[in-house]
Amino acid sequence: MKARIKFRKYGVMKFIGHLDVMRFFQKVMRRADIPIAFTGGFSPHMIMSFANPLGVGVTSDGEYFDIELTEEIDMQAAVARMNETVVEGIEIVNMVPISDDKKQTGMSIVAAADYLSSLKKGEFPKDWKTKAEGFMKQPSISIVKKTKKSEKEVDIKPMIYKFEVRDDSVYMLVATGSVDNLKPELVMHALCSFLGVDTESVSFAHHRLDVYTNVGTEEDKKFVGLDQV
Repeated sequence: MKARIKFRKYGVMKFIGHLDVMRFFQKVMRRADIPIAFTGGFSPHMIMSFANPLGVGVTSDGEYFDIELTEEIDMQAAVARMNETVVEGIEIVNMVPISDDKKQTGMSIVAAADYLSSLKKGEFPKDWKTKAEGFMKQPSISIVKKTKKSEKEVDIKPMIYKFEVRDDSVYMLVATGSVDNLKPELVMHALCSFLGVDTESVSFAHHRLDVYTNVGTEEDKKFVGLDQV
């Protein structure tokens, strides 16, 4: 059977990269006595895949990875055992059974993620909250997207599903996954341009709330958390 594990990543663990997080959870599987399946061949490794790896420096309440088990287990008890072995900065939220269909892996079905972004350094204009209400009213929101080989102008407005000011932070629900993947940093840079703020003078802290799949249609999207499918 297959299972999906949801976990939080916070505190100093936000500075740990994806490969180290993956190695960390391989140790957690052993220490918590989780009957995880291994690949065959001369160099077997745990069957484990992460839905949408988090960038370094970003905290999260909703990270996911899928595993394959060799036998059925009490998932609530497994969560308790894993939480006994993790370090501060990682918390297992839940563990749920999932379909054996390869097309339903977390990596395949990710469609969106939401974030809270706030200023870490620098200042916005005093009236930025009022001005930000007009951000999504623009006909387009163009940014210059840089790759290793080139730069191109992209309209990111279709990839922003929700955008609003919450207290002193910005909440956004954006496209995430293999088809479209919009990072919160790019949205905040676009907001800076809209507000007339030099992006070099500010920096942001980003917190991911959850990762979602679309159970609706492309025209009428309906997002649910990966542990709800």
